[in-house]
Amino acid sequence: MKKRFYGFALIIAIFFTIGWNFNSKNFPAANAPDDWPQWRGPNRDGISKETGLLKSWPSGGPKVLWRVPSGEGYSGIVIANGRGYTMYGQSASEFAVCFDAANGKELWRFKSDALFDNDQGNGPRSTPVVDGNIVFVLSGRGKLHALNAKEGKAVWSHDLCAEFGGRIPQWGISTTPLVEGNFLVVDVGGKSGHSVMAFDKTSGKVVWKSESDIPGYSAPIAITTNGVRQILVFTGSGLVSLAPNDGKLFWRYDWETSYDVNAATPVFIPPDKVFISSGYGKGAALLQTQANNGKATMREVWKSREMKNHFSSSILYDNYLYGFDDAFLTCLDIASGQPKWQQRGFQKGSLLYADGHLIVLGEYGNLALVEATPAGYKEKANAQVLKGKCWTMPTLAGGKLYLRNQSEMICLEVGGK
Repeated sequence: MKKRFYGFALIIAIFFTIGWNFNSKNFPAANAPDDWPQWRGPNRDGISKETGLLKSWPSGGPKVLWRVPSGEGYSGIVIANGRGYTMYGQSASEFAVCFDAANGKELWRFKSDALFDNDQGNGPRSTPVVDGNIVFVLSGRGKLHALNAKEGKAVWSHDLCAEFGGRIPQWGISTTPLVEGNFLVVDVGGKSGHSVMAFDKTSGKVVWKSESDIPGYSAPIAITTNGVRQILVFTGSGLVSLAPNDGKLFWRYDWETSYDVNAATPVFIPPDKVFISSGYGKGAALLQTQANNGKATMREVWKSREMKNHFSSSILYDNYLYGFDDAFLTCLDIASGQPKWQQRGFQKGSLLYADGHLIVLGEYGNLALVEATPAGYKEKANAQVLKGKCWTMPTLAGGKLYLRNQSEMICLEVGGK
């Protein structure tokens, strides 16, 4: 009898071990090295570490692996563990959508909110964030959801406007939440100390709240200078630095922009500098943070009317910034704040960096491969890959380039053979 019991127990143990390994294999706690699991890639800086990419393209552009219908909105595409995640609007609703990254086939969808409608385009703006088995999504009207990444079922949710007085900016909630340790940090834009909030990423419980700024359109980042960790949030009022554990203010840099449009993500320039930029004639600034004894301060290094990022964020490579000064693709010298070169032809485009090159997507679907060098604009390849308005930055993962407009998504093969 004991032998039968132990034998049965062994079978059960093996079953659960196999089941656990299967789930872990498909949805590991950590993302794969080539994944693009959040806004602007693995480190929120628009940089991919992939190498061996094509340095020239066929006349019609990179090979199209698949093309599928989608919906309205500007949410980015993220790739994690063989799956893609994005958000878009259809009919009167917004959805978080999961698809097979290999073929674009939809795996599940979750209704996140009623459709945000606007004269600059309907639908969600925020980009999903994949953290292990959970994907965090934020609607254009402020519904925040933590979803099971495998099945799309809600783990927890908050209505940022109804619960915390969050304000919806004129062109919709566009920020993307930041995972910082066990916390999810969000630019809520609420009054009475609810501008920036941190939630326990597992339970959704409020951990801290801070400041009373009007909401920005930008996504928070986390940096470490001289051993001091800081959360940087580019609100509608300026750049604020907060302590990750309790949200207390380290420092503030006021930055007033027309229509309160601070949209581009701040760029960290190691070991201790931060670049911010806004459009509407505002320009850019380089700040230096100083930290010691668990505290941080800031000083302005320079301010310039150059590199006016309207909504597309700049990228740092080899001591130069590459980004859009309104409708000009620009290479900016960090030391002086002056441009090295500028190029027309992309309108208000977006870009990422990989393998010594910039992959640039124009506002109306023209795609280009450009050498990342301050010596001048050196285009290696170009192609018209999409039509209509393309305000969503490209995503690169596993040698595949994922792009979208307001009606479809495409996947291009850009990995070398």
